[in-house]
Amino acid sequence: MISFSLEGKTALVTGANTGIGQGIAVGLNEAGAHVICAGVSPASDTLAKLNDGEELRADLIADPKALVKVFAERQIDILVNNAGIIRRADTVDFSEADWDDVMTINLKAVFMNCQAFAKAAITAGRPGKIINIASMLSFQGGIRVPSYTASKSGVAGITKLMANEWAAKGINVNAIAPGYIATDNTAALRADADRSAEILGRIPAGRWGTPEDIAGIAVFLAAPASDYVNGAIYNVDGGWLAR
Repeated sequence: MISFSLEGKTALVTGANTGIGQGIAVGLNEAGAHVICAGVSPASDTLAKLNDGEELRADLIADPKALVKVFAERQIDILVNNAGIIRRADTVDFSEADWDDVMTINLKAVFMNCQAFAKAAITAGRPGKIINIASMLSFQGGIRVPSYTASKSGVAGITKLMANEWAAKGINVNAIAPGYIATDNTAALRADADRSAEILGRIPAGRWGTPEDIAGIAVFLAAPASDYVNGAIYNVDGGWLAR
């Protein structure tokens, strides 16, 4: 029987306080998982939407290894690396600080979390599910977001590499590449009438995505239904990449 149930599982979602992370946290909880909302900002709004959740404060820019001990001390069955930031500027003017901050949280912290999660699972001899949040810029270049493009291209690469190493050990590593989703990260684009119109004009679905649009694929990748899915990157973009 195909199962999408997450009953008895514990999921840790980084950056679950708002946006895509919140949508995923709610979706996993609705499927039965206990959800740990990890991040630097309060997750009170998300917790109010969950019937089984908790908050864990961690600043992954200041310390990309902030969550490493958690995986050694607690049984985490599902890891969702959602926390991320974006900085925009012309590439010729892009600052080193903006490069370092984005690469630290979007790529280094993702690697550290995956490594610690896998080490704990392999040592305990138990299976696990890792879901990384990639981007359409894992496939495309974009403009004015050099560190974001580099980091999300890196997320796609290490997702495949980790799947190659850990699939036989019962750890599924996959990624979701959201399209243009209505979150804080895209507020500037949605506020620009001309740019927003250009974006919508290319999306076959004709609308911006919502965090709820990402939750369904996250539940699938966390559930037994996806046990033979390894190293995949699912674009959830309303058809943007197919255009």
